[in-house]
Amino acid sequence: MYLAGVSVRRVEDITEALWGTKVSPGTISNLNKKAYRHIETWRTRPLTGEYPYVYVDGVYLKRSWGGEIQNVSILVAIGVSNDGSREIIGAAEGMKEDKGSWRSFFVWLKGRGLTGVRLIIGDKNLGMLETIPEVFPDARYQRCTVHFYRNIFSVTPRKKMKAVAMMLKAIHAQESKEAAREKARQVSEKLMKMKLSAAAKKLQDGIEETLTYMDFPTQHWTRIRTNNTIERLNREIKRRTKAIGAFPDGQSALMLVCARLRHVAGTQWGTKRYMNMNHLKYMEEDLQSDNIAG
Repeated sequence: MYLAGVSVRRVEDITEALWGTKVSPGTISNLNKKAYRHIETWRTRPLTGEYPYVYVDGVYLKRSWGGEIQNVSILVAIGVSNDGSREIIGAAEGMKEDKGSWRSFFVWLKGRGLTGVRLIIGDKNLGMLETIPEVFPDARYQRCTVHFYRNIFSVTPRKKMKAVAMMLKAIHAQESKEAAREKARQVSEKLMKMKLSAAAKKLQDGIEETLTYMDFPTQHWTRIRTNNTIERLNREIKRRTKAIGAFPDGQSALMLVCARLRHVAGTQWGTKRYMNMNHLKYMEEDLQSDNIAG
């Protein structure tokens, strides 16, 4: 068993060093159970209000399984509420990031009250993409531009990477979707001339799903075109779990991740306003007025 990522043996050693006596494994086990109950209550709490923007990703940890070390995936979701603050709205064991795992995760979020989703931001995952229309039919999908760049860099020689990076960033620096599409076409042609046909193909195939954010308020663009807000959380989780090595099971991995997420949610990260959601409200009101007038 683990308490905040520390094994029973290490807790025993720490208490002996502090107080000259060891805490019994039974006491540690009871503390674990009490902590788990609090974390589970937080993890499964009802979601109230709307969350127009939802960031999703999976973080992989190690666990022991039948004498072997295997990956366990924890799916995480962050929602931006109507008041503009960020909230960690979901974390669940996903095993693999396949369609079944993502569908169960989204259905679970919806069952707890997740509504009003306009945009889901994440890395490209076919299982996730197939599930979004089923569970959240009114939501759009935004592919993280940073992950998109990395995908193109995977077929780009190192010596040409800096030049390609500047070209790609120029696409998402455009003032409109039409201008971005035109810039992407020009970049694709340039990549072909640079003998980077594989990079050009990845750009052509994936550019459209990276431009969805341009249909939303310009004031939100830098926040909703990448998955950076959840990537930073994932790095913090991996930093905290690195010393543990392999977890004994998926449940202990999930509980430690949730304990850390709950801690972060209680800091300024979760209390300060992340973006002004009035911009989205006014934009949707204008669109509604135009539709009525039309």
